[in-house]
Amino acid sequence: MSEIRKTYSPVEVENKWYSYWQENKFFHSEPNTAKKPFTIVIPPPNVTGVLHMGHMLNNTIQDVLIRKARMEGRESCWVPGTDHASIATEAKVVALLREQGIKKSDLSRDKFLKHAWAWKDKYGGIILEQLKKLGASCDWDRTRFTMEDNLSDAVIEVFNKLYEDGMIYRGFRMVNWDPEGKTALSDEEVIHKEVQSKLYYIKYKVVGSEDFALVATTRPETILGDTAVCIHPKDERWKHLKGKKVIVPLINKEIPIIEDEYVDLEFGTGCLKVTPAHDVNDYQLGQKHGLEVIDIMNDDGTFSEKAQLYVGLDRFKVRKQLSAELEEKGYLVKTENLTNNVGYSERTNAVVEPRLSLQWFVNMRSFMDKHPEVLSSVMNDEIKLHPAKFKNNYKLWIDNIKDWCISRQLWWGQRIPAWYLADGKFVVAMNETEALTKAKALTGNAALTLTDLKQDEDVLDTWFSSWLWPISVFDGFKDPSNEDIKYYYPTDDLVTAPEILFFWVARMIMAGYAFRGEKPFSNVYLTGIVRDKQGRKMSKSLGNSPDPLDLIAKYGADGVRFGMLLSSPAGNDLLFDDKYCEQGRNFTNKLWNAFRLIKGWEIDSALPYANEASVNWLNAKIQASLTEIEDHFSKYRLSDALMSVYKLVWDDLCAWYLEMIKPEFGKPIDAKTYQETLTIFEQVLKIVHPFMPFITEELWHEIKERETKDCVIISQWPAIKPYSQEVLINGNAIMEIITQLRNIRVSKQLAKDVRPELYIKTTQKETYLAFESVIKKLGLAGEINFVQEKVEGCASFVIKNDEFFFSIQSSQVDVAEEKARIEKELEYTKGFLASVEKKLSNEKFVQNAAPHILENEKQKQQDALSKLKSLEEALKEIVA
Repeated sequence: MSEIRKTYSPVEVENKWYSYWQENKFFHSEPNTAKKPFTIVIPPPNVTGVLHMGHMLNNTIQDVLIRKARMEGRESCWVPGTDHASIATEAKVVALLREQGIKKSDLSRDKFLKHAWAWKDKYGGIILEQLKKLGASCDWDRTRFTMEDNLSDAVIEVFNKLYEDGMIYRGFRMVNWDPEGKTALSDEEVIHKEVQSKLYYIKYKVVGSEDFALVATTRPETILGDTAVCIHPKDERWKHLKGKKVIVPLINKEIPIIEDEYVDLEFGTGCLKVTPAHDVNDYQLGQKHGLEVIDIMNDDGTFSEKAQLYVGLDRFKVRKQLSAELEEKGYLVKTENLTNNVGYSERTNAVVEPRLSLQWFVNMRSFMDKHPEVLSSVMNDEIKLHPAKFKNNYKLWIDNIKDWCISRQLWWGQRIPAWYLADGKFVVAMNETEALTKAKALTGNAALTLTDLKQDEDVLDTWFSSWLWPISVFDGFKDPSNEDIKYYYPTDDLVTAPEILFFWVARMIMAGYAFRGEKPFSNVYLTGIVRDKQGRKMSKSLGNSPDPLDLIAKYGADGVRFGMLLSSPAGNDLLFDDKYCEQGRNFTNKLWNAFRLIKGWEIDSALPYANEASVNWLNAKIQASLTEIEDHFSKYRLSDALMSVYKLVWDDLCAWYLEMIKPEFGKPIDAKTYQETLTIFEQVLKIVHPFMPFITEELWHEIKERETKDCVIISQWPAIKPYSQEVLINGNAIMEIITQLRNIRVSKQLAKDVRPELYIKTTQKETYLAFESVIKKLGLAGEINFVQEKVEGCASFVIKNDEFFFSIQSSQVDVAEEKARIEKELEYTKGFLASVEKKLSNEKFVQNAAPHILENEKQKQQDALSKLKSLEEALKEIVA
């Protein structure tokens, strides 16, 4: 093979290997009954989307999981795709048309949809192409889109089924209205933000009196829709108003004083203005007391003719002008600053208006009564949330579930499959042919034609398609017994963000039990929010979010993946800093240079095997690290798993092992050590691969010429083999000896050619003899001698039960300094012992820890106790 390049070139390597993997179909999966499946469905990014830092984190995690499973021999299938994103996409298309001087209102539905599909075809695949730059090993042959025919058919089928089962109904309800998107929103699509507001105190004159009721409100503009003022029946302050009427300021309309215990005696003035059309609670009060409902706003947030005043003006302009008029005419008593929560549209960021509207709903309480396993499966860990703290949030939401408003006043999306007759009656059907048949049956009129029917103009909530995703991507509705759905469903892991736990995750669980009779996945890994180093959420508006593709160009995909994962514990926010990507790039360079060092050695087959102890130690270390890594994976602690990988490579392989075996400058290495080292390096590449796929594939092929399919991506994940704890402990002790020798040399400023003898008082002579050459080489020690007694005039230290004496000249031994050093080590050992004993006294840790981890902690305790004893004796001697 040619000589390995001096520097690693990410761009060249990434493009080469990604194309190679795709050409050889390494990402593709087909049902294979001889293998256990491992399935992930991608949280489908919006078709409008471009890659952002949240996508980077989410998809890196998914790729790590799928690559590891693939190497473990499972039939691994990662299904990619995009979501049609009704509100966001329609907004994009409307904006594009506006630039061309075209209004949506001037187009027919069909013409608008032609523009929308053209936009989707041109821009809709951008984010999936960008994911390839990250190394995402999705099965691109399986790419789906939530509005493709089969998936849309599934949505219509589910709507029909739920309607027939009485789970879907149409009715006037108070909904969250987005005046900018001109559509209803579900509760989960409303983001509540804490804002600075004002509380307005307004006088309502009592009819036939000079008295008045004093009302406090944050929305003075809605007084134009007031139909009552409510007081608490036990409020002494306002008992004189019972049974009377007041006059709404500015429009001089008489409205009644009503009584209800709903009024909060502690908030405001005790007088509550009631505007049934513009507040959820007011609507319920209005229903209870038979109040008139007056909707004073148009769908775009401007005031309608029913408001009588400020007709055509935007709601916030009305607030400003109306409050000024109230003050001018003596109705406004005062204003106070107030901090309160205001709902914003998750898509358009417009302030949401409560609005009475005729919409379609899913009866969620009935749904839950029919499918209690939606809650029980999560609470009993049949579906595990990682981290488990989110179980409480999940239960709270289910316990307080509200009906789901599923209609949206848009054209882009799955059109509601309801057809209306002239008299307002309607039928729900799979298609217009079935609708006509049902309409004839409903009316008894066999002469009806399609022209007598009009389909609902609205489309369904985007989430009403994506809640079916784990089933519909495998065509589980089109053919419920097809090979794909039988083999890949239920899926294994879902990786997503906590903010869509209810939008999407809970609803997919509902759909799984309702339409397949089983859970849709087994594990849900909930990522945190990507924030900048100041803790602010990354966003375009703040300008604090780097372009992921720029990061990849600068640090390489492997470096960026490393940076994202290293700082992202499950469920906790990620404080992102470029320095983590830089650390990732440094890691790729470390791995590259380690291999260059190995490949640069000359081999002499005649030399005896000289590094057996070092090889055995690193092999044991790899097994111990694998055990640790597997434990982290089992608990979805990917950040911790990566840190274990990092330490194995940076510390154990590079800082210690390669230094242990490295031949002297200009001299060869024995063939056995060289071959063992290449085998070790292959093992390490396999372990690193899921996290950093590109450099590992490149180095895999640098080791030797390989067959076409001999790639690390489909190599076998290393199985954990039995290993000797004694070998591991002994090797770690050797490293501690070398560290102590180096520290003494630095403190005494010894020149490199000064090699003091080392005396060891031990009963384990063979341990040190096995590593004798390593101790001499890395500790810069002279001859090693074994003694029965303490050696005077030396710098000394203790490791476990053994004592070490480094024979620097007596004049160089500062008694006070040596005493201070021992005392410092004694203090550290006491602290270390306390931390270990704290762990061992923790019942939860002892019960849940893997046996090898528990045994390791007990061994640490015994070693620390032995070391304490030796240090205390050494301190007594030096003081004496």
